[in-house]
Amino acid sequence: MRENRVLCSLIIFVLFAVNEVTADNPYRFFTWKVTYGVIYPLGVKQQAILINGQFPGPQIDAVTNDNLIINVYNYLKEPFLISWNGLQQRRNSWQDGVYGTTCAIPPLRNFTYVLQAKDQIGSYFYFPSTAFHKAAGAFGGIRIWSRPGIPVPFAPPAGDFTVLAGDWFKTNHYILRRVLESGRNLPSPDGLLINGRGWNGYTFNVNPGKTYRFRISNVGLSASINFRIQGHVMKLVEVEGSHTLQNTYSSLDIHLGQSYSVLVTADQPPKDYYVVVSSRFTSPILTTTAVLHYSNSWQKVSGPVPGGPTTEIAWSLQQARSIRWNLTASGPRPNPQGSYHYGLIKTSRTIILANSAPVINGKQRFAVNSVSFVQADTPLKLADYFKIPGVFNLNSIPTTPTWGNAYLQTSVMGSNFREYVEIVFQNWEDTVQSWHIDGYSFFVVGMDGGQWTPASRARYNLRDTVARCTTQVYPRAWTAIYMALDNVGMWNVRSESWARQYLGQQFYLRVYTSSTSFRDELPIPRNALLCGRARGRHTRPL
Repeated sequence: MRENRVLCSLIIFVLFAVNEVTADNPYRFFTWKVTYGVIYPLGVKQQAILINGQFPGPQIDAVTNDNLIINVYNYLKEPFLISWNGLQQRRNSWQDGVYGTTCAIPPLRNFTYVLQAKDQIGSYFYFPSTAFHKAAGAFGGIRIWSRPGIPVPFAPPAGDFTVLAGDWFKTNHYILRRVLESGRNLPSPDGLLINGRGWNGYTFNVNPGKTYRFRISNVGLSASINFRIQGHVMKLVEVEGSHTLQNTYSSLDIHLGQSYSVLVTADQPPKDYYVVVSSRFTSPILTTTAVLHYSNSWQKVSGPVPGGPTTEIAWSLQQARSIRWNLTASGPRPNPQGSYHYGLIKTSRTIILANSAPVINGKQRFAVNSVSFVQADTPLKLADYFKIPGVFNLNSIPTTPTWGNAYLQTSVMGSNFREYVEIVFQNWEDTVQSWHIDGYSFFVVGMDGGQWTPASRARYNLRDTVARCTTQVYPRAWTAIYMALDNVGMWNVRSESWARQYLGQQFYLRVYTSSTSFRDELPIPRNALLCGRARGRHTRPL
């Protein structure tokens, strides 16, 4: 009886969701049950967070502009929240799934996300965004396919593989969380996983002579990785929704939170080959393998694992600069990607963001422009909508480094709808940084060593750099991006190093318009969870 009531409620909810999604595009329905489970990915028993009993979680497949109705039941003992790395949530930061926008799902409750893959293609992933749950699993792949009739700049592959790779800890997530909250940084990870499995634990089956697409995402917590396949070259075709020039690589650096698509042809003698993932810029270097199995192979993998780059910064920087936009290829729409001339648009202002690792009140923290973010008791988007005072102060983070003493703050940076901004990420630390911006795809116009100055613009690529949502910043170096603020909402700007994010290296960018038109921003969802000081208020009637 209860399940029938839930089903009826869901049907009514979807019928009245016309303001949240586009009714003339297909709907895809998902029901997820989030539970605890036991896994042994590195040979040690661990508590994991599973979705429908799976680790990693279920794959999401969608076509451009599809509506995704994802009903999530939380059977954990604590609140739970999922975010969608790379999905832009056009006009709809309500559904972004980070605590600055969305209340976590209480235990034994459910919440239905209503998303749209609006004007997007490409390879992405979802993950749990609160309580350091990411160290326990609950992540999975997202594939957004092009609509029929939209040309894709390569022949349909014989198969399409999702590769979720990254570092992993043998320690349970709640213990890691306590380590961070005690004011200490995490130890080094214990190993690497490929699709939730350790050494040679996963197999990719291929037929000789055929070409396959591998969509690789770094879903780890702390380390950049290098991906390679023994004896095979990889043709890069897509980066986070951008079709690229089809350069070939023997190995590919993938930094935290990033996603790449490559084509691999099974053109070698029939046997099994190592699929290798190794850590970058770490000591020691961690390595794990999967298996590329030819269907007519009788020879198992053997011998040494092919080596790859380890700590070479210049090599990685050079590779990053070689990744270019395919100007003639279509994106989610039929017009060529290159018809958007990002380099000819005048920027309205420059924002410089410098990361740091201060100690505040005797505890390790991480900061942006000397501000270490602390969560408010109410999601910022709800506080903004209901005009609840005292939750956050607008412009509570400076737009350039102050180099003063670091402090704790619920930091929100103000900006205006349709601004076109230049953002410089300045890294004076000795570790690679990885930055992600929710709600957006931006153009990585330049990266180099040392201090960024206005003269650095002379080295920008203003013609064919890729648009993406996550970028690396090398040690003692800078990365510059151009970004059109064309998506109204409250958007998380964060480190993809999950300990740094958890301890304050993040803030929110409020993209504001005085317009109340649904063409600029969708209304608050009728089913929005209300928590903190928003509890007891009302969304809107059916």
